[in-house]
Amino acid sequence: MTAARLSPRGLAAATAAFGIWGLFPVYLHPLSGVPALQVIAHRVAWACVFIFGWLLLRGELAGVSATLTNGRLVARLTLTALLISGNWLVYVWSVTHAHIVDTSLGYYINPLVNVVLGVFVLRERLNGAQWTAVALAGAAVAYLAVLAGRPPWIAGTLAMSFSLYGLQRKVISVDALPGLATETLLLLPLALGYLAWCQAAGGAALSLERPGIGALLIGSGLITAIPLFLFAYGARALPYSTLGVLQYIAPSLQLLCGVLLYHESFRPALAAGFALIWVALLIYAADGLWRSRSAPRAARA
Repeated sequence: MTAARLSPRGLAAATAAFGIWGLFPVYLHPLSGVPALQVIAHRVAWACVFIFGWLLLRGELAGVSATLTNGRLVARLTLTALLISGNWLVYVWSVTHAHIVDTSLGYYINPLVNVVLGVFVLRERLNGAQWTAVALAGAAVAYLAVLAGRPPWIAGTLAMSFSLYGLQRKVISVDALPGLATETLLLLPLALGYLAWCQAAGGAALSLERPGIGALLIGSGLITAIPLFLFAYGARALPYSTLGVLQYIAPSLQLLCGVLLYHESFRPALAAGFALIWVALLIYAADGLWRSRSAPRAARA
């Protein structure tokens, strides 16, 4: 067993990252009175401040400078910036409009959407267990759509936007933090322009009259940056299969927040749809763990 598999710090960092993402609804819920677009604009602006501050302290701004001089990279990071900001917008709107359970569904099915994109975009091959997991997830989504009388657009948008974001970042040759710094920098003019317009129109949420709301808006940048730093550390110290299991911490906590803290509906019929998703994920995760453990044995044979 490698040292990476035994890294307690890596495990703690990754667990903390997914835990923060899972509890993000608790942070966002007090901002329900602030328009989602304004929350995102603040999130972009303050995340840019904190991320660039961190890179400056570590002397790692050269990576951002090198990225900005590459026109092709900038174009591709512009696309990823739009994808992740769209994902953030739908997520914030959903949390502040009593759809936390829907967001958890989106991040439960996200790994399986990744699998489907891998097949159709990257031409990856699936084994029987993976196809079974994808089929069960598809059946669950169809069932939930019939149950609701409409497609589960929140879950679908979150899963697809984040999967497309991950797919693009997978093929872009730039490290995680310089890439995120560049993305926030590209979004910064739009964010600042919108916030300036809100201020001029008298609808700015950041004001001395509401210091608590202002602190949450400023802190949204920090709460964006911290789990990304923790995840980057954990991803380097742990095997990918371990990260694949830990990622379900976030949607599980989101589901608990929605049902237990904010009393969103989770009737038995809805739980049945989630149960299908959980079975699909169990098959997918078990298959991934089995293959990750059998690969070293095959290499030694």
